[in-house]
Amino acid sequence: MGLFALVSLVTGMAGPSGFGSASTAEQVTEGIDASNLTAVITGGASGIGLETARVLALRGAHVVIAARNLVAANEAKQLILKDNTSARVDVLKLDLCSLKSVRAFVNDFNALQVPLNLLINNAGVMFCPYQESEDGIEMQFATNHLGHFLLTNLLLDKMKNTAKVTGIEGRIVNLSSIAHQLTYPQGIRFDNINDKIGYNDKFAYGQSKLANILHANELSRRLQEEGANITANSVHPGLIMTNLMRHSAILMRVLQVFTYLFWKKVPQGAATTCYVALHPNLKGVAGKYFQDCNEMKPSALATDEELAKKLWDFSEKLVNSVQNN
Repeated sequence: MGLFALVSLVTGMAGPSGFGSASTAEQVTEGIDASNLTAVITGGASGIGLETARVLALRGAHVVIAARNLVAANEAKQLILKDNTSARVDVLKLDLCSLKSVRAFVNDFNALQVPLNLLINNAGVMFCPYQESEDGIEMQFATNHLGHFLLTNLLLDKMKNTAKVTGIEGRIVNLSSIAHQLTYPQGIRFDNINDKIGYNDKFAYGQSKLANILHANELSRRLQEEGANITANSVHPGLIMTNLMRHSAILMRVLQVFTYLFWKKVPQGAATTCYVALHPNLKGVAGKYFQDCNEMKPSALATDEELAKKLWDFSEKLVNSVQNN
């Protein structure tokens, strides 16, 4: 983290965008009319995903909450409708650690027969003990990266068509983390993604968050090459105490005592996502990494174009191998 980013985080001082770590999702979207937009938000049932869904709906967007827990998702929908009776919110089931569930979600979404302007890949798991998904892939990599990789690929044609028909730029936002800097030495363990013996829950999380940035960067390159009117960027929302930290709640609360100046509340945590998804100043901006509503430079591994291409090919092969089993 650079000196400016550190000072900005502690003081809340605004950066070049006019916003900073103290800005809320409502503040960064004030005056923006999103009534002609449809957004899919993964993990929109709680935490910053819910706040993102609430604020996008507040600005008029048709929001589709994609969540594993339908009870929680419907409660989130009612919470949004309570304060905003005109909100347009749909709820669909999506379990990102299951590629079968990802495909089922896309079928369900297509059945709604609505356009798609915004895809916010928000959901994730963090610091969980070693376990494998139903597809036999390490859980943090499977949920945080691979599920979103497949979801994005399956929704791309819909997004391209929407952008072409409406003339409105589509936007894809991957939620990464500053934790992308704390990963295995090689960045992504392509040869032993399921190595249980060498597993480290913190490095595995960092690996998946690095993958989120690399995915957005390579996707952005491909979309630009194709001439598609869609941008892809990644964001670090900040340190926020949410359900994401359930596997390390005690550790995080101890850490929070000593680093309280760096922590955000949920409305601030959702600000960067909402800024990158909606703000007109970011029209045409793609393949960038944002923190506190300002563009920041991620790690050297995160800007490695060859690593990004290798991850894309690796992810495609992994998805295809599951499909063919």
